[in-house]
Amino acid sequence: MLQGSRRQPGRLHHRDAAAGAAGRKRVRWPRPGAGAGAARLGGGGRGLPGQNVTMDEGGVPLLPDSLVYQIFLSLGPADVLAAGLVCRQWQAVSRDEFLWREQFYRYYQVARDVPRHPAATSWYEEFRRLYDTVPCVEVQTLREHADQVLHLSFSHSGYQFASCSKDCTIKIWNNDLTISLLHSADMRPYNWSYTQFSQFNQDDSLLLASGVFLGPHNSSSGEIAVISLDNFALLSRVRNKPYDVFGCWLTETSLISGNLHRIGDITSCSVLWLNNAFQDVESENVNVVKRLFKIQNLNASTIRTVMVADCSRFDSPDLLLDAGAPPGRVFDLGSDSEDEEGGPEPVPAPARAKEGLRRFLDGLLDARAQPQLSEHALETKVAELLAQGRTKPPEHSMADASKLLIFTTGCLTYSPHQIGIKQILPHQMTTAGPVLGEGRGSDAFFDALDHVIDVHGHIIGMGLSPDNRYLYVNSRAWPSGSVVADPMQPPPIAEEIDLLVFDLKTMREVKRALRAHRAYTPNDECFFIFLDVSRDFVASGAEDRHGYIWDRHYNICLAKLRHQDVVNSVVFSPQEQELLLTASDDATIKAWRSPRIVRIHQAPRPRPHHFFSWFASQRR
Repeated sequence: MLQGSRRQPGRLHHRDAAAGAAGRKRVRWPRPGAGAGAARLGGGGRGLPGQNVTMDEGGVPLLPDSLVYQIFLSLGPADVLAAGLVCRQWQAVSRDEFLWREQFYRYYQVARDVPRHPAATSWYEEFRRLYDTVPCVEVQTLREHADQVLHLSFSHSGYQFASCSKDCTIKIWNNDLTISLLHSADMRPYNWSYTQFSQFNQDDSLLLASGVFLGPHNSSSGEIAVISLDNFALLSRVRNKPYDVFGCWLTETSLISGNLHRIGDITSCSVLWLNNAFQDVESENVNVVKRLFKIQNLNASTIRTVMVADCSRFDSPDLLLDAGAPPGRVFDLGSDSEDEEGGPEPVPAPARAKEGLRRFLDGLLDARAQPQLSEHALETKVAELLAQGRTKPPEHSMADASKLLIFTTGCLTYSPHQIGIKQILPHQMTTAGPVLGEGRGSDAFFDALDHVIDVHGHIIGMGLSPDNRYLYVNSRAWPSGSVVADPMQPPPIAEEIDLLVFDLKTMREVKRALRAHRAYTPNDECFFIFLDVSRDFVASGAEDRHGYIWDRHYNICLAKLRHQDVVNSVVFSPQEQELLLTASDDATIKAWRSPRIVRIHQAPRPRPHHFFSWFASQRR
C-alpha cells in the first residue's frame, strides 16, 4: 500500500514498480466498465453479491460527493484509485482535479507556489507522468567491459550508443529492445592508457573518442580519435592537452581540441584548435587545422571540458525555466574600459599596461609594496599587467554569435571553479583561410572571454539541455567566505553536490540548486561526473553508488538508481526519455526504463484493453 505521508520529502523510490518488473505477484484490479457492482464493500469489508452499498434502493448515492471528496483527501494516491473502482460516483470523485492537485503537492513535497507544468493537461495526468514515465526500473545489465566504465553517449537517432572505460576500449552498442554489442575498438596499440569520452557528430556518421595518451614525459596529454561508423575505421588522431579538455564537435566534419603552453611556474596559455576530421589531404595548401582561440591562464588554471551550444535554438526552448535566483553568479567581461563617459580621451590598452607594470616594478624596487608578495603572487600580478595590453576584446555582440564555446576554467587556483563562455562567429566555423604558419603577427595576443560564471566551488560536471539554452553544472561548493591564499592549495569542498542551472540566453542563474547526490573524492583528486538532461528530466551520477533523476520543472528528486560503486555517467536516449543508461566503476552499464514502458513490454499479445488503474497495478 502506497502512503504519500510515508515517503521521504522530495523522493520517490518506485519500489512497487521495481517489484513488478522483477516478477513479483501483483494485485490486479477490476477494470472500469465491468458494472457498478464490480467491486463492492459491505459490513466487515466484504460486499454482498448483487448489492451496491453506495446506493439506496432508489439508486440515490448514500454519501454526497462532498463527503466522499473529504474522505478521499485523507487517502493516499493508490487508495484513491482503488476506491474509484467501487462505483461510478466514486470513480467520478476520484478523478476530481482539486483532489489530485492536493495529492500531487502532498505526495511529491512540491512547494505550493510552484505552478503546474505548462504542458500538463490535468493534475491527474501530471501525477501519472511523474510516477509512471520516470526511467527507474532496471531492465538490463551490460558486463562486457573489464574495468571501470567512465562515459556514455547516445547517437542523435538513438539507435546506437558508445561507452568508454579504463579497459582502454571504445564499445559501440545497438540500442534495441535488448541491447547488444556492435563493435569494440581497443586503443592500447596507439599508446592510450584508457578511453574517457565520446561524442557522435550531428549525422551519426562519425564518432569522436577521447582518451589519455602515454607519450614521453607527457602525463597530462590526451588524444582524440575519429572513428567512421560505416566500417569502424580509424580516420584521424589529434593530440589533446590536457586530456580533460575532452574535445567536441563544432560541425559535422570538424572538431575542437586543446593544447597547453607553459609561460611560467603557474602561468600558461590554452590554445583551442579547430581540426578537420579527415586529415588525409594531399595538398599542403589546404588547412586541416586552424587556431580558434588563445586564452591566458593564471594561478595554475587551465581550460578543460569544452562543449558547444547552438544559439539558434534558444528562442524555442523545450521547457522555459523561470528566474528563481539573483544574477550574482554571472558577470560580463565584454568591456575592460574603466574610463567614464565624457572624460578625457582613453589611453590605449598597451600603453596602460606598460605604465601599470612600470609603476608596479618601481614599487617593488623601492620596497614600497607591502606586504611582500610571494613568488606565485608576483608571477600572477606581472602576468595580469602584461595581459592587459595583449588581450583582444570580443569582436561582436552576443546577437552575432552562431554558437557558444563553453568550458571550465579558473583565476584563483588550479581546480576548475569558473565557466568560460566564448562566442564562435560564422567565419570561425571552418578550417578554410590562411595556411597554418601564416599570419603569425597575431600570435602575441590573447583572446578575451565574453562571459564568466563563477560558482565558488569545484566544478565536476556540465551538461546542456536538448534545446541548448540551459547549462546544468555539478559543483561541490567551497566554504562560505573562503579565500584562496595559495593557488596550489584550493579550499576544501563539500560532499554535497549542487546541481546549478544557468540560462545561456540571459546569462543568469535560474531555479534553485538541485541537491540529493554526494561525492567524497578530496579536492586535489576531484574528477568528472557526467550528467545529462532530457526534455523533462535531469540525471546525474554520484560517488554514493547511485544515479539520480530530478524533474526539471518542479526541482524534485524522483528516483535513485543503485550500482555497486561510483556512478560516473548517465545518459538519456535523445528519442525516448523513458530510457536511461548509467555507467559505473563496478564495470557495468545498466539500462533503466519507465514503469509504463516495462508494463507495455511485459503485456501479452494481443494487448489487453488498457484499464484505468495504472497506479494500483504497481501494488504488491
